[in-house]
Amino acid sequence: MTVDADRLRKLIEAMAQSIFAHADELTALDQAIGDGDHGLNMKRGFEAILRDVDPAAAPLPDTLKSIGMTLVMSVGGASGPLFGTLFMTLGKELPPAPSRDDVVRAGEAAIAAIKARGKSEVGQKTMLDVLRPALDAFAASEDVVQAANQAAEATVPMKAMRGRASFLGERSIGHMDPGARSSALLIAAATDTLGRS
Repeated sequence: MTVDADRLRKLIEAMAQSIFAHADELTALDQAIGDGDHGLNMKRGFEAILRDVDPAAAPLPDTLKSIGMTLVMSVGGASGPLFGTLFMTLGKELPPAPSRDDVVRAGEAAIAAIKARGKSEVGQKTMLDVLRPALDAFAASEDVVQAANQAAEATVPMKAMRGRASFLGERSIGHMDPGARSSALLIAAATDTLGRS
């Protein structure tokens, strides 16, 4: 898959616009079980990406690393380091023109890096609960967006085991994880921009 500067620009814009359009929703989700700042923080991060990351200046791997670094520096709370780790690891692992196998391998590396950074596992009501099934769907040539959206919904009945939401214990049950929701939004934006195949 060739990802030239034009496609990279469209990818960045699509992800940013999706976060902007859902910032209030993400904030409401985080108000229920967290600090209430996830939507604002992610919006701030993607505003910084639109301002500071020039996809014409570097190939796909370097652009992804730049996105990750920008998120680490501009997004508060745990989201900056975790989403930053996602993009920086993808940038480190992907070649400029990745194949499907390259994407699967890089995705596995990113999931492992997020687990290490967040000291978390799948099933603990985090972004991992969307990334894992979405990558599995991609590897199996299934509907990635549907898998991501269903996985985000599946965090509603979970009890949070990591992050600020874990302090609520049983009261975290019944609310979608905001990091899972924002992960599903980014996956949908990327899939719609780069293609579902």
